[in-house]
Amino acid sequence: MTGMPGKLPREAQADPVIELRGLHAWYGESHVLHGVDLHVNRAEVVTLLGRNGAGRTSTLRAMMGLTGTRKGSIRIRGVETIGLPTRRIAHLGVGYCPEERGIFASLSAEENLLLPPVVSPDGRGMPLERIHALFPNLRGRAAAQGTRLSGGEQQMLAIARILRAGADLLLLDEISEGLAPVIVQALARTIRALRGQGMTIVMVEQNFRFAAPISDRFYVMEGGRVVDAFAAHQLQERTPSLSARLGV
Repeated sequence: MTGMPGKLPREAQADPVIELRGLHAWYGESHVLHGVDLHVNRAEVVTLLGRNGAGRTSTLRAMMGLTGTRKGSIRIRGVETIGLPTRRIAHLGVGYCPEERGIFASLSAEENLLLPPVVSPDGRGMPLERIHALFPNLRGRAAAQGTRLSGGEQQMLAIARILRAGADLLLLDEISEGLAPVIVQALARTIRALRGQGMTIVMVEQNFRFAAPISDRFYVMEGGRVVDAFAAHQLQERTPSLSARLGV
């Protein structure tokens, strides 16, 4: 790859849905992102790699307006969002699935699914029939208390909620963490299906074996900075350096 670390050739930037340029972010006095540059094209799966504390989750949170001060540029579908509140960003069709999932314990699985308002630009969310086709387990567990679902079912519910709200640009934080291999494989199939439907997905993942076969491109982060960027076809040649950086 030529050029600066973290930069891909301009011809690779075919149809950017997300563009971050010189992004800095703070939590209070703590400066957590230091000039992050990245882009994500329509119908891509892009994974942010790095050790804990590298700035990957902070990057997703900054995209949603959930950090403190932000400086630089975050353009979503050409709209500058650096000064917008989270609710306005969500109305651009962005859905964030945090690592902790945020399932409401007092509500059933179906109530959790139906609670979020539809906020997509066209006012349409994914119909329940399509959600149940993607996540068949949720159909049979509709009346169960949300937090009584298995870990895998809770993760499915968390993703399903943002799909029902109409998001087609998904920010997914460690969705495979702590799940059984069979559930991880089911999530991988779901990610592929969503990409096939034209959705754009940014993932933070520690599970490299899960992320590698379903991602189109990768960014590697250290210390709140992007230190490398490469496409899936370059993965084999990057494996030695990734092993050193990530311990994979």
